[in-house]
Amino acid sequence: MQLNRPDLLQTNAFINGQFVKANSGATFEVHNPFDHELLAEVADCGKAETEEAIQHAQDAFKIWNGYRAAKRSRILRRWYELQLEHVDDLARILTLEQGKPFTEAKGEIKYGASFVEWFAEEAKRVYGDTIPAQTTDKRIVVIKQAVGVCAAITPWNFPNAMITRKVAPALAAGCTVVIKPAELTPLSALALGVLAREAGMPDGVLNIVTTNDAETVGKVLTTHPTVKKISFTGSTEVGKILMKQASSTVKKVSLELGGNAPFIVFKDADIDAAIEGAIASKYRNAGQTCICTNRFFAHADVYDEFVKKLTKASADLTVGNGLEKGTDIGPMVEEDAVKSVEELLKDAKSKGATVKTGGSRANDAADTLLFPPTVLADATSEMDLFRTEIFGPIAAVLKFESEEEVIKMANDTPYGLAAYFYGNDYAQIWRVAETLEYGMVAINTGSISTAAAPFGGVKESGFGREGSKYGIEEYLNIKYLCWGL
Repeated sequence: MQLNRPDLLQTNAFINGQFVKANSGATFEVHNPFDHELLAEVADCGKAETEEAIQHAQDAFKIWNGYRAAKRSRILRRWYELQLEHVDDLARILTLEQGKPFTEAKGEIKYGASFVEWFAEEAKRVYGDTIPAQTTDKRIVVIKQAVGVCAAITPWNFPNAMITRKVAPALAAGCTVVIKPAELTPLSALALGVLAREAGMPDGVLNIVTTNDAETVGKVLTTHPTVKKISFTGSTEVGKILMKQASSTVKKVSLELGGNAPFIVFKDADIDAAIEGAIASKYRNAGQTCICTNRFFAHADVYDEFVKKLTKASADLTVGNGLEKGTDIGPMVEEDAVKSVEELLKDAKSKGATVKTGGSRANDAADTLLFPPTVLADATSEMDLFRTEIFGPIAAVLKFESEEEVIKMANDTPYGLAAYFYGNDYAQIWRVAETLEYGMVAINTGSISTAAAPFGGVKESGFGREGSKYGIEEYLNIKYLCWGL
Protein backbone atom coordinates (compact mmCIF):
# COMPACT_ATOMS: atom_id res chain seq x y z
CA MET A 1 0.00 0.00 0.00
CA GLN A 2 1.62 3.25 -1.15
CA LEU A 3 1.17 6.08 1.33
CA ASN A 4 2.84 9.44 1.73
CA ARG A 5 3.11 8.56 5.39
CA PRO A 6 3.61 4.78 5.69
CA ASP A 7 3.30 4.70 9.48
CA LEU A 8 -0.43 5.38 9.13
CA LEU A 9 -0.81 1.75 8.11
CA GLN A 10 -0.78 -0.15 11.41
CA THR A 11 -1.71 -3.78 11.97
CA ASN A 12 -1.58 -4.09 15.76
CA ALA A 13 -4.13 -3.06 18.37
CA PHE A 14 -3.70 0.38 19.96
CA ILE A 15 -3.73 0.03 23.75
CA ASN A 16 -2.38 2.54 26.26
CA GLY A 17 -0.66 4.58 23.58
CA GLN A 18 1.18 1.62 22.04
CA PHE A 19 0.57 -0.64 19.06
CA VAL A 20 0.60 -4.17 20.44
CA LYS A 21 0.12 -7.69 19.12
CA ALA A 22 -2.60 -9.97 20.41
CA ASN A 23 -1.47 -11.93 23.46
CA SER A 24 -1.81 -15.14 21.48
CA GLY A 25 -0.04 -13.75 18.44
CA ALA A 26 -3.17 -14.50 16.37
CA THR A 27 -4.10 -12.34 13.40
CA PHE A 28 -6.94 -12.03 10.90
CA GLU A 29 -6.82 -10.96 7.28
CA VAL A 30 -8.12 -7.75 5.75
CA HIS A 31 -8.82 -7.81 2.00
CA ASN A 32 -9.56 -5.28 -0.70
CA PRO A 33 -13.18 -5.95 -1.75
CA PHE A 34 -12.45 -4.87 -5.33
CA ASP A 35 -9.79 -7.45 -6.24
CA HIS A 36 -9.62 -9.54 -3.03
CA GLU A 37 -5.97 -8.57 -2.50
CA LEU A 38 -4.62 -9.22 0.99
CA LEU A 39 -3.98 -5.82 2.54
CA ALA A 40 -2.88 -6.72 6.05
CA GLU A 41 -2.89 -9.26 8.83
CA VAL A 42 -4.26 -7.54 11.92
CA ALA A 43 -3.94 -8.44 15.61
CA ASP A 44 -6.83 -10.67 16.66
CA CYS A 45 -7.49 -9.65 20.25
CA GLY A 46 -9.83 -11.23 22.77
CA LYS A 47 -11.16 -10.95 26.28
CA ALA A 48 -7.81 -10.33 28.01
CA GLU A 49 -6.71 -7.51 25.72
CA THR A 50 -10.14 -5.88 25.96
CA GLU A 51 -10.04 -5.95 29.76
CA GLU A 52 -6.52 -4.50 29.65
CA ALA A 53 -7.68 -1.66 27.40
CA ILE A 54 -10.56 -0.92 29.76
CA GLN A 55 -8.21 -0.74 32.73
CA HIS A 56 -5.86 1.63 30.92
CA ALA A 57 -8.83 3.77 29.91
CA GLN A 58 -9.91 3.94 33.55
CA ASP A 59 -6.42 4.97 34.66
CA ALA A 60 -6.24 7.59 31.91
CA PHE A 61 -9.68 8.93 32.82
CA LYS A 62 -8.26 10.36 36.04
CA ILE A 63 -5.77 12.35 33.98
CA TRP A 64 -7.89 13.32 30.99
CA ASN A 65 -10.95 14.32 33.00
CA GLY A 66 -8.69 16.45 35.17
CA TYR A 67 -7.60 18.55 32.21
CA ARG A 68 -9.25 21.91 31.79
CA ALA A 69 -11.80 21.91 29.00
CA ALA A 70 -9.62 24.31 27.02
CA LYS A 71 -6.71 21.85 27.10
CA ARG A 72 -8.85 18.95 25.88
CA SER A 73 -10.17 21.30 23.21
CA ARG A 74 -6.67 22.11 21.95
CA ILE A 75 -5.71 18.44 21.69
CA LEU A 76 -8.91 17.60 19.83
CA ARG A 77 -8.35 20.55 17.55
CA ARG A 78 -4.87 19.26 16.72
CA TRP A 79 -6.31 15.78 16.02
CA TYR A 80 -8.74 17.39 13.60
CA GLU A 81 -5.94 19.30 11.84
CA LEU A 82 -3.83 16.17 11.47
CA GLN A 83 -6.72 14.32 9.85
CA LEU A 84 -7.06 17.05 7.24
CA GLU A 85 -3.29 17.17 6.70
CA HIS A 86 -3.29 13.46 5.87
CA VAL A 87 -6.67 13.26 4.13
CA ASP A 88 -5.30 11.57 1.00
CA ASP A 89 -3.57 8.78 2.91
CA LEU A 90 -6.56 8.23 5.19
CA ALA A 91 -8.87 8.12 2.17
CA ARG A 92 -6.61 5.66 0.34
CA ILE A 93 -6.60 3.31 3.34
CA LEU A 94 -10.38 3.62 3.56
CA THR A 95 -10.95 2.90 -0.14
CA LEU A 96 -8.64 -0.10 -0.14
CA GLU A 97 -10.25 -1.80 2.84
CA GLN A 98 -13.87 -0.74 2.31
CA GLY A 99 -14.24 -0.19 -1.43
CA LYS A 100 -15.94 3.20 -1.79
CA PRO A 101 -14.60 5.57 -4.47
CA PHE A 102 -11.59 7.64 -3.46
CA THR A 103 -13.45 10.94 -3.85
CA GLU A 104 -16.22 9.63 -1.63
CA ALA A 105 -13.63 8.36 0.86
CA LYS A 106 -12.05 11.82 1.04
CA GLY A 107 -15.50 13.20 1.70
CA GLU A 108 -15.88 10.78 4.59
CA ILE A 109 -12.52 11.78 6.09
CA LYS A 110 -13.48 15.45 5.97
CA TYR A 111 -16.95 14.67 7.32
CA GLY A 112 -15.47 12.59 10.13
CA ALA A 113 -12.95 15.28 10.97
CA SER A 114 -15.74 17.87 11.15
CA PHE A 115 -17.08 16.12 14.26
CA VAL A 116 -13.70 16.44 15.93
CA GLU A 117 -13.62 20.13 15.09
CA TRP A 118 -17.19 20.60 16.32
CA PHE A 119 -16.71 18.86 19.65
CA ALA A 120 -13.33 20.46 20.22
CA GLU A 121 -15.37 23.64 20.48
CA GLU A 122 -18.23 22.06 22.44
CA ALA A 123 -15.76 20.88 25.10
CA LYS A 124 -15.73 24.47 26.38
CA ARG A 125 -19.53 24.70 26.46
CA VAL A 126 -20.61 22.05 28.96
CA TYR A 127 -22.84 24.36 30.95
CA GLY A 128 -24.79 23.74 34.14
CA ASP A 129 -27.72 25.59 35.71
CA THR A 130 -28.86 27.36 38.83
CA ILE A 131 -32.46 26.70 39.81
CA PRO A 132 -34.63 28.82 42.13
CA ALA A 133 -34.92 26.87 45.38
CA GLN A 134 -38.15 25.98 47.12
CA THR A 135 -37.05 27.71 50.35
CA THR A 136 -34.89 30.72 51.12
CA ASP A 137 -32.32 28.68 53.06
CA LYS A 138 -31.31 26.52 50.09
CA ARG A 139 -29.57 26.95 46.74
CA ILE A 140 -29.87 24.50 43.84
CA VAL A 141 -27.03 24.05 41.36
CA VAL A 142 -26.85 21.54 38.48
CA ILE A 143 -23.50 20.48 37.08
CA LYS A 144 -22.56 18.02 34.33
CA GLN A 145 -19.77 15.47 34.65
CA ALA A 146 -18.14 12.96 32.31
CA VAL A 147 -19.66 9.50 32.64
CA GLY A 148 -16.25 7.76 32.64
CA VAL A 149 -14.92 5.00 30.39
CA CYS A 150 -16.94 4.60 27.19
CA ALA A 151 -17.02 1.87 24.57
CA ALA A 152 -17.64 2.50 20.88
CA ILE A 153 -18.56 -0.37 18.57
CA THR A 154 -18.44 0.80 14.97
CA PRO A 155 -19.46 -0.59 11.55
CA TRP A 156 -17.54 -1.20 8.33
CA ASN A 157 -19.50 1.11 6.06
CA PHE A 158 -18.04 4.34 7.50
CA PRO A 159 -14.86 3.11 9.22
CA ASN A 160 -13.57 6.62 9.85
CA ALA A 161 -16.61 8.82 10.46
CA MET A 162 -18.48 6.41 12.72
CA ILE A 163 -15.47 6.49 15.03
CA THR A 164 -14.93 10.24 15.12
CA ARG A 165 -18.66 10.87 15.51
CA LYS A 166 -18.65 8.82 18.73
CA VAL A 167 -15.17 9.44 20.08
CA ALA A 168 -14.99 13.22 19.64
CA PRO A 169 -17.93 14.06 21.96
CA ALA A 170 -16.78 11.48 24.49
CA LEU A 171 -13.28 12.96 24.65
CA ALA A 172 -14.64 16.50 24.69
CA ALA A 173 -16.78 15.63 27.71
CA GLY A 174 -13.73 14.27 29.54
CA CYS A 175 -14.38 10.56 28.98
CA THR A 176 -11.90 7.97 27.75
CA VAL A 177 -12.74 5.42 25.08
CA VAL A 178 -12.22 1.83 24.01
CA ILE A 179 -13.12 1.26 20.35
CA LYS A 180 -13.93 -2.03 18.68
CA PRO A 181 -13.84 -1.36 14.93
CA ALA A 182 -15.42 -3.72 12.42
CA GLU A 183 -13.24 -6.67 11.49
CA LEU A 184 -13.65 -5.89 7.78
CA THR A 185 -12.24 -2.36 8.15
CA PRO A 186 -9.86 -1.97 11.12
CA LEU A 187 -7.10 -0.11 9.29
CA SER A 188 -8.89 3.26 9.22
CA ALA A 189 -9.38 3.07 12.98
CA LEU A 190 -5.72 2.30 13.63
CA ALA A 191 -4.64 5.22 11.44
CA LEU A 192 -6.72 7.51 13.64
CA GLY A 193 -4.85 6.09 16.62
CA VAL A 194 -1.54 7.16 15.11
CA LEU A 195 -2.79 10.72 14.72
CA ALA A 196 -4.42 10.80 18.16
CA ARG A 197 -1.08 10.00 19.78
CA GLU A 198 0.63 12.63 17.65
CA ALA A 199 -2.02 15.18 18.66
CA GLY A 200 -0.98 14.79 22.29
CA MET A 201 -3.62 12.51 23.78
CA PRO A 202 -2.26 10.87 26.94
CA ASP A 203 -1.72 7.12 26.84
CA GLY A 204 -4.92 5.18 27.47
CA VAL A 205 -7.32 7.97 26.52
CA LEU A 206 -8.06 6.32 23.17
CA ASN A 207 -7.76 2.54 22.78
CA ILE A 208 -8.52 0.42 19.72
CA VAL A 209 -9.11 -3.31 20.17
CA THR A 210 -9.02 -5.12 16.83
CA THR A 211 -10.65 -8.53 16.68
CA ASN A 212 -12.27 -11.13 14.49
CA ASP A 213 -14.33 -12.28 17.49
CA ALA A 214 -16.86 -9.48 17.76
CA GLU A 215 -19.16 -11.46 20.03
CA THR A 216 -16.56 -12.04 22.75
CA VAL A 217 -15.11 -8.53 22.73
CA GLY A 218 -18.55 -6.95 22.49
CA LYS A 219 -19.74 -8.87 25.52
CA VAL A 220 -16.76 -7.73 27.57
CA LEU A 221 -17.42 -4.10 26.64
CA THR A 222 -21.14 -4.30 27.39
CA THR A 223 -20.86 -6.13 30.71
CA HIS A 224 -17.65 -4.81 32.27
CA PRO A 225 -18.57 -2.70 35.32
CA THR A 226 -15.87 -0.11 34.58
CA VAL A 227 -17.43 0.79 31.23
CA LYS A 228 -20.18 3.33 31.90
CA LYS A 229 -21.43 4.01 28.38
CA ILE A 230 -21.90 2.03 25.15
CA SER A 231 -22.36 3.57 21.71
CA PHE A 232 -23.14 1.21 18.86
CA THR A 233 -23.88 1.64 15.18
CA GLY A 234 -25.01 -1.46 13.32
CA SER A 235 -27.93 -3.79 12.82
CA THR A 236 -31.04 -3.71 14.97
CA GLU A 237 -30.59 -7.41 15.70
CA VAL A 238 -27.12 -6.93 17.20
CA GLY A 239 -28.16 -3.69 18.89
CA LYS A 240 -30.84 -5.52 20.85
CA ILE A 241 -28.28 -8.08 22.05
CA LEU A 242 -25.85 -5.39 23.17
CA MET A 243 -28.62 -3.44 24.87
CA LYS A 244 -29.64 -6.52 26.83
CA GLN A 245 -26.04 -7.20 27.85
CA ALA A 246 -25.50 -3.58 28.89
CA SER A 247 -28.52 -3.78 31.18
CA SER A 248 -26.56 -6.11 33.47
CA THR A 249 -24.64 -3.11 34.76
CA VAL A 250 -27.21 -0.42 33.81
CA LYS A 251 -24.94 1.42 31.40
CA LYS A 252 -25.88 4.45 29.38
CA VAL A 253 -26.55 3.28 25.82
CA SER A 254 -26.76 4.97 22.43
CA LEU A 255 -27.91 2.91 19.47
CA GLU A 256 -27.94 3.89 15.79
CA LEU A 257 -29.49 0.87 14.12
CA GLY A 258 -31.12 -0.25 10.89
CA GLY A 259 -33.22 1.92 8.61
CA ASN A 260 -35.92 1.64 5.99
CA ALA A 261 -35.90 5.12 4.53
CA PRO A 262 -38.79 6.22 2.32
CA PHE A 263 -38.24 8.74 -0.49
CA ILE A 264 -41.52 10.37 -1.52
CA VAL A 265 -42.04 12.34 -4.73
CA PHE A 266 -45.28 14.33 -4.71
CA LYS A 267 -46.92 15.38 -7.95
CA ASP A 268 -45.84 19.02 -7.61
CA ALA A 269 -42.20 18.13 -6.96
CA ASP A 270 -39.30 19.36 -9.09
CA ILE A 271 -38.57 15.98 -10.71
CA ASP A 272 -35.05 16.85 -11.83
CA ALA A 273 -34.17 17.97 -8.32
CA ALA A 274 -35.75 14.80 -6.95
CA ILE A 275 -33.60 12.67 -9.26
CA GLU A 276 -30.47 14.44 -8.08
CA GLY A 277 -31.49 13.82 -4.47
CA ALA A 278 -32.43 10.23 -5.25
CA ILE A 279 -28.99 9.45 -6.67
CA ALA A 280 -27.29 10.99 -3.64
CA SER A 281 -29.51 9.28 -1.09
CA LYS A 282 -29.61 5.85 -2.77
CA TYR A 283 -26.16 5.08 -4.17
CA ARG A 284 -23.77 6.60 -1.66
CA ASN A 285 -21.34 3.83 -0.68
CA ALA A 286 -23.05 1.47 -3.13
CA GLY A 287 -26.26 1.79 -1.15
CA GLN A 288 -24.58 0.47 1.98
CA THR A 289 -25.59 3.13 4.49
CA CYS A 290 -28.26 3.14 7.17
CA ILE A 291 -29.84 6.32 5.79
CA CYS A 292 -29.87 5.23 2.14
CA THR A 293 -33.28 5.36 0.54
CA ASN A 294 -34.85 1.92 0.80
CA ARG A 295 -38.24 2.57 -0.82
CA PHE A 296 -39.11 5.15 -3.46
CA PHE A 297 -42.72 6.36 -3.68
CA ALA A 298 -43.75 8.40 -6.72
CA HIS A 299 -47.19 9.91 -7.24
CA ALA A 300 -49.13 8.31 -10.08
CA ASP A 301 -49.11 11.57 -12.07
CA VAL A 302 -45.28 11.68 -12.18
CA TYR A 303 -44.46 7.98 -11.73
CA ASP A 304 -43.48 7.23 -15.33
CA GLU A 305 -41.38 10.39 -15.63
CA PHE A 306 -39.61 9.71 -12.35
CA VAL A 307 -38.83 6.08 -13.22
CA LYS A 308 -37.56 7.03 -16.67
CA LYS A 309 -35.24 9.74 -15.37
CA LEU A 310 -34.07 7.66 -12.40
CA THR A 311 -33.26 4.78 -14.76
CA LYS A 312 -31.15 6.99 -17.01
CA ALA A 313 -29.32 8.68 -14.14
CA SER A 314 -28.62 5.30 -12.53
CA ALA A 315 -27.39 3.73 -15.77
CA ASP A 316 -24.99 6.65 -16.28
CA LEU A 317 -23.10 5.85 -13.07
CA THR A 318 -19.75 4.08 -13.42
CA VAL A 319 -19.06 1.01 -11.31
CA GLY A 320 -15.45 -0.03 -10.72
CA ASN A 321 -12.26 0.27 -8.72
CA GLY A 322 -12.60 2.98 -6.11
CA LEU A 323 -9.05 4.18 -6.76
CA GLU A 324 -9.68 4.84 -10.45
CA LYS A 325 -10.83 8.27 -11.57
CA GLY A 326 -14.38 8.42 -12.78
CA THR A 327 -15.67 5.63 -10.55
CA ASP A 328 -19.02 6.53 -9.00
CA ILE A 329 -19.72 3.26 -7.20
CA GLY A 330 -17.19 0.79 -5.84
CA PRO A 331 -17.62 -2.85 -4.87
CA MET A 332 -19.91 -4.10 -2.15
CA VAL A 333 -18.04 -5.04 0.98
CA GLU A 334 -18.23 -8.85 0.87
CA GLU A 335 -19.84 -11.82 -0.88
CA ASP A 336 -22.68 -12.13 1.64
CA ALA A 337 -23.70 -8.55 0.91
CA VAL A 338 -24.02 -9.27 -2.80
CA LYS A 339 -25.95 -12.49 -2.17
CA SER A 340 -28.40 -10.61 0.05
CA VAL A 341 -29.07 -8.10 -2.74
CA GLU A 342 -29.49 -10.90 -5.26
CA GLU A 343 -32.05 -12.65 -3.05
CA LEU A 344 -34.09 -9.46 -2.63
CA LEU A 345 -33.95 -8.89 -6.38
CA LYS A 346 -35.06 -12.46 -7.10
CA ASP A 347 -38.03 -12.11 -4.75
CA ALA A 348 -39.07 -8.77 -6.25
CA LYS A 349 -38.94 -10.08 -9.82
CA SER A 350 -40.99 -13.13 -8.84
CA LYS A 351 -43.68 -10.79 -7.51
CA GLY A 352 -43.94 -8.61 -10.59
CA ALA A 353 -41.13 -6.04 -10.40
CA THR A 354 -39.63 -4.93 -13.70
CA VAL A 355 -35.87 -4.38 -13.98
CA LYS A 356 -35.25 -1.11 -15.83
CA THR A 357 -31.45 -1.13 -15.55
CA GLY A 358 -28.83 -3.26 -13.79
CA GLY A 359 -30.03 -6.43 -12.14
CA SER A 360 -26.91 -8.61 -12.02
CA ARG A 361 -23.25 -8.49 -11.09
CA ALA A 362 -21.02 -6.36 -13.29
CA ASN A 363 -19.96 -8.27 -16.42
CA ASP A 364 -21.86 -11.23 -14.94
CA ALA A 365 -18.62 -12.28 -13.24
CA ALA A 366 -19.33 -14.79 -10.47
CA ASP A 367 -16.53 -13.62 -8.17
CA THR A 368 -16.96 -9.85 -8.46
CA LEU A 369 -18.42 -7.74 -5.67
CA LEU A 370 -19.34 -5.03 -8.18
CA PHE A 371 -23.10 -4.64 -8.50
CA PRO A 372 -24.46 -1.91 -10.78
CA PRO A 373 -27.23 0.51 -9.83
CA THR A 374 -30.51 -1.34 -10.33
CA VAL A 375 -33.89 0.32 -10.81
CA LEU A 376 -37.09 -1.66 -10.30
CA ALA A 377 -40.46 -0.43 -11.51
CA ASP A 378 -43.82 -1.86 -10.47
CA ALA A 379 -42.62 -2.52 -6.93
CA THR A 380 -45.21 -3.33 -4.26
CA SER A 381 -45.44 -3.61 -0.50
CA GLU A 382 -45.65 -7.40 -0.83
CA MET A 383 -41.98 -7.64 -1.80
CA ASP A 384 -39.32 -8.46 0.77
CA LEU A 385 -37.40 -5.29 -0.04
CA PHE A 386 -40.31 -3.22 1.25
CA ARG A 387 -39.61 -4.39 4.81
CA THR A 388 -35.94 -5.40 4.62
CA GLU A 389 -33.04 -2.96 4.77
CA ILE A 390 -31.64 -3.45 1.27
CA PHE A 391 -28.09 -2.22 1.98
CA GLY A 392 -27.22 -2.30 -1.69
CA PRO A 393 -27.75 -0.40 -4.96
CA ILE A 394 -31.36 -1.37 -5.65
CA ALA A 395 -33.87 1.43 -6.21
CA ALA A 396 -37.42 0.06 -6.10
CA VAL A 397 -40.18 2.51 -7.04
CA LEU A 398 -43.77 2.18 -5.78
CA LYS A 399 -46.77 4.16 -7.04
CA PHE A 400 -49.19 6.08 -4.79
CA GLU A 401 -52.35 8.11 -5.29
CA SER A 402 -52.82 10.20 -2.14
CA GLU A 403 -50.91 11.81 0.71
CA GLU A 404 -52.72 9.67 3.26
CA GLU A 405 -51.83 6.48 1.39
CA VAL A 406 -48.14 7.24 1.05
CA ILE A 407 -47.73 8.34 4.66
CA LYS A 408 -49.29 5.07 5.78
CA MET A 409 -46.93 3.06 3.58
CA ALA A 410 -43.89 5.12 4.57
CA ASN A 411 -44.60 4.58 8.29
CA ASP A 412 -45.40 0.89 7.82
CA THR A 413 -42.07 -0.29 9.22
CA PRO A 414 -40.56 -0.89 12.66
CA TYR A 415 -37.68 1.39 11.65
CA GLY A 416 -37.54 5.15 11.96
CA LEU A 417 -34.14 6.59 11.08
CA ALA A 418 -34.29 8.84 8.00
CA ALA A 419 -36.96 9.87 5.48
CA TYR A 420 -36.89 12.03 2.34
CA PHE A 421 -39.58 13.78 0.36
CA TYR A 422 -39.93 16.29 -2.46
CA GLY A 423 -42.81 18.71 -2.98
CA ASN A 424 -43.67 22.41 -3.16
CA ASP A 425 -46.95 22.73 -1.25
CA TYR A 426 -45.82 24.25 2.04
CA ALA A 427 -48.91 23.22 3.95
CA GLN A 428 -48.34 19.67 2.77
CA ILE A 429 -44.62 19.88 3.61
CA TRP A 430 -45.43 20.71 7.24
CA ARG A 431 -48.06 17.98 7.49
CA VAL A 432 -45.82 15.31 6.02
CA ALA A 433 -42.71 16.34 7.97
CA GLU A 434 -44.62 16.17 11.25
CA THR A 435 -46.42 12.91 10.43
CA LEU A 436 -43.46 10.84 9.23
CA GLU A 437 -42.27 8.62 12.11
CA TYR A 438 -38.55 9.17 11.66
CA GLY A 439 -35.79 10.82 13.65
CA MET A 440 -34.56 12.77 10.61
CA VAL A 441 -36.56 14.12 7.68
CA ALA A 442 -34.99 15.61 4.56
CA ILE A 443 -37.20 17.99 2.58
CA ASN A 444 -36.23 18.67 -1.04
CA THR A 445 -32.71 17.38 -0.46
CA GLY A 446 -31.00 14.01 -0.55
CA SER A 447 -28.24 14.86 1.91
CA ILE A 448 -28.82 15.38 5.63
CA SER A 449 -25.60 14.54 7.49
CA THR A 450 -23.65 17.34 9.16
CA ALA A 451 -21.83 17.73 12.46
CA ALA A 452 -24.12 20.63 13.37
CA ALA A 453 -27.32 18.52 13.37
CA PRO A 454 -28.50 15.71 15.68
CA PHE A 455 -28.20 12.34 13.93
CA GLY A 456 -30.34 9.47 15.18
CA GLY A 457 -33.60 7.59 14.91
CA VAL A 458 -36.76 6.45 16.67
CA LYS A 459 -38.59 3.13 17.00
CA GLU A 460 -36.30 0.17 16.27
CA SER A 461 -33.74 2.41 14.62
CA GLY A 462 -32.46 3.21 18.09
CA PHE A 463 -32.10 6.18 20.39
CA GLY A 464 -29.55 8.79 21.35
CA ARG A 465 -28.11 11.50 19.10
CA GLU A 466 -24.72 12.07 17.51
CA GLY A 467 -23.47 15.46 16.39
CA SER A 468 -24.81 18.91 17.28
CA LYS A 469 -25.02 20.40 20.75
CA TYR A 470 -27.05 17.35 21.79
CA GLY A 471 -24.30 14.86 20.98
CA ILE A 472 -22.09 15.66 23.95
CA GLU A 473 -24.99 15.17 26.37
CA GLU A 474 -24.80 11.42 25.71
CA TYR A 475 -21.46 11.34 27.56
CA LEU A 476 -22.41 13.44 30.57
CA ASN A 477 -24.15 12.76 33.85
CA ILE A 478 -26.27 15.43 35.51
CA LYS A 479 -25.52 16.06 39.16
CA TYR A 480 -27.83 18.09 41.39
CA LEU A 481 -26.24 20.01 44.27
CA CYS A 482 -28.53 21.18 47.06
CA TRP A 483 -26.85 23.71 49.36
CA GLY A 484 -28.30 24.47 52.76
CA LEU A 485 -27.43 27.97 53.94
